[in-house]
Order: sequence, then structure tokens, then C-alpha cells
Amino acid sequence: MKRIVARYTSLKAIPVLKIVTTSMFFSTRISHVIREIRQRKELREFMGIKEEEVSKESYVYAFLSKFSLNGFINMILRILNSITKKRARNTRMIIDCTDVSVDVNWFRRRVKQKDLQGKDYKWGYSAKGKFIGMKLTLVLEYPSMKPLLFLLHPANKHEARIFREVMEELRKRRITRKGDVIIMDKGFYAYRNYLIGLNEYRVVPLIFPRSNFDVERLDGLLSYPLSIFSSRNLKKEMKLFKSLKAKLMNLLGKWESFKSVRSVIEDVFKLAKSFSLRKLHRYTMRSVYKFAALNVLLIGIVVALGFREKKELQRLAEM
Repeated sequence: MKRIVARYTSLKAIPVLKIVTTSMFFSTRISHVIREIRQRKELREFMGIKEEEVSKESYVYAFLSKFSLNGFINMILRILNSITKKRARNTRMIIDCTDVSVDVNWFRRRVKQKDLQGKDYKWGYSAKGKFIGMKLTLVLEYPSMKPLLFLLHPANKHEARIFREVMEELRKRRITRKGDVIIMDKGFYAYRNYLIGLNEYRVVPLIFPRSNFDVERLDGLLSYPLSIFSSRNLKKEMKLFKSLKAKLMNLLGKWESFKSVRSVIEDVFKLAKSFSLRKLHRYTMRSVYKFAALNVLLIGIVVALGFREKKELQRLAEM
């Protein structure tokens, strides 16, 4: 971790990260954590922080605000990879979104969509109803529950429209492999997304279909992409496409059996919400992104400590 942090900033960042993640885990203020660390020697020893390394509250906030967004996200992702096991073969991925609400009291004063012009937070819809804020997209490896990627979008951006962006980010970071099965709920449903997953990214996008889904129509749409005809090994590419298509059609025939697998990410989101991801007092995409990144890091730490089963995650979220 020290080597990773030193690549992006000074080692003073480590006590800061420990302080912030501790405050998130216990859903308490950073000032309270700093005060407790200063007063308790045994707590400093447990956290591996020297007395002179305990920063002031103002320094913690200043440090986080000055850190470049891309650098911060890359650092968090590298730390995640270092504390969790490498991605095993024959694993699957789960992708889902959750609401990240900002602390705007729209019950007291009616907030219209035009009132949010120029703001990073927008009106959105979740399973619980309307909210104002952003939308966090999380990619988990199953069954290890390791967080692989996280993205933040405006709340009014539909999941089906961000499918390509998520897939592109997974490919750019070399997370996906040919033939990977990626499980997504009905929010990502669109015929074009099945095609994009197979043709462009060579993965099996198991997107749960809606009631109007026509399997024969999809079968007719899934044809060889033109790009493979310029390949030096045409037979190999055609064989790969056929196997991916056959795998997708087979899985779509029994997609309901994967509901319990996909539901695990909902327990992860509940855990994330218990780590201070409700009603954020942050109102820019930049600041919310950093806070969400630390939240995902905390999830990765919990998973690395052995909390992976559904019941364990639920109990931890209810503490």
C-alpha cells in the first residue's frame, strides 16, 4: 500500500485514509475519530498511527479536496487490487447501480428539474422512489465479492445508456476476459446491449429480460460482426462468436435461476449505505466520487477480511 500511495502522493495520505475510513465504518464525524485517536494510545497502536501523524480535521478535508480525481480513483483501485486476491478463472461479474442521495430537503421546498440546471446532482428514480443526487455503478466479482470497478453518473442517466461506458472501462482496465459472463438486472435491458456485449467486447451479457422480450428476435439480430472478416484468423473468430452466442441463449433460457446471485450485490449496497453513503453533505461530482471511492475501498477491506456470505453482509449492514 505504501508503494501505491507514494506513486500518487506523499505517505501522509495513509493516516488520512485510515481516519476517513474509520469514520465511515462507524458512521461518525471525522472530528470525533481524530479526538478519540489523540486521547487513546491503544487506539493509535491498533490503527498503526503515531501521535504526530494525527492530522487536524481541516488538513484531512484539504488533502482530499486537492487530490486530483483521476489520480485518487486510480490509487483506490490499485489499493483494492493489492488487498484482495487476484481474479480467479471461471468467475462471473455482477453489475448494478444504486442511488447516492445528496442532502437536499425537497420536502421543505419543492425542487424542480430546472432548479438543478448547472448542478452535478439531478432528480432520479430508484426502487425506493424519487431522489436527488447521483448514481453509483459497481462491478463485483462473484463469488469472491471483490469490487472490480466503480463509476458515478448523474441520477437521471438510465442504466441501459451507460452499458457501453461500463464495458469500455472494464476493457480499458483489462478486467474483462473473453467469454466472461456478466450478470445485470432489467435496468440494463436493451437488444442493442446484448449485441454490443457479444460483438464488441466478446463477453456474455446476461441481462435479465423484460416481459416483452422476444428470444427469436434476438436470435435473428445476433450475427457475425463485420470486424471479424478482417481478422487474420477468421475461423477462430467465427468459432468464438458461435460459442458466445450459444452460451448467451442458453443462459437466457434459465435467467431466473440467477436472481439469487444478482441479489448479493443489493446486500453490498446496503452495507455501503450503512458506511455513511446516505444523504451526503457533498454536492459536486468530484467530491462525491472521492467519497464513493473510499466507500468502495472499505467494502473491499471488509470482503478481504472474510465477510462474503449473504447473511454476514446483512448482519454487518444492520449493526
